[in-house]
Amino acid sequence: MKLFIAILIPLLVGGTAGFFTASGVDGWYAVANKPWFNPPNWIFAPVWTTLYIMMGIALFLVWKSDADKTVKQTAIILFAVQLTINFFWSLIFFKMQQPGWAFAEIIAMWLMILLTIIWFGKISSTAAWLLVPYICWVSFASVLNYAIWKLN
Repeated sequence: MKLFIAILIPLLVGGTAGFFTASGVDGWYAVANKPWFNPPNWIFAPVWTTLYIMMGIALFLVWKSDADKTVKQTAIILFAVQLTINFFWSLIFFKMQQPGWAFAEIIAMWLMILLTIIWFGKISSTAAWLLVPYICWVSFASVLNYAIWKLN
């Protein structure tokens, strides 16, 4: 049951954020100037779904661990904070149409993901490694966000 809940949490957050993304993709984003390396729109949903599942598995590994209570609580709080920031990026970028503010926000997200990886690593190296593709994708998304901000 913990595994199901741990995977469901990021999927629900991502699905809800996807609502804001969908409305923005068909709106201003469709006509916004984008850099040459902008991936096709269809790639984002499967990538994010995969990343959210991996995040959920990582959360499960930390949640079920016998790690020190304080370390475990800190790791889960960091996870919750980065996931909250993840949610608000879609709102800021797509719904509010503020790529500059979204860029500042995605930098904060990247830092929180890094802290989460470090704390997850204190509990489970597998959990930490499961978040590496996520920080890599957010690194790419940061560059993309910056380019879109500057082009528009």
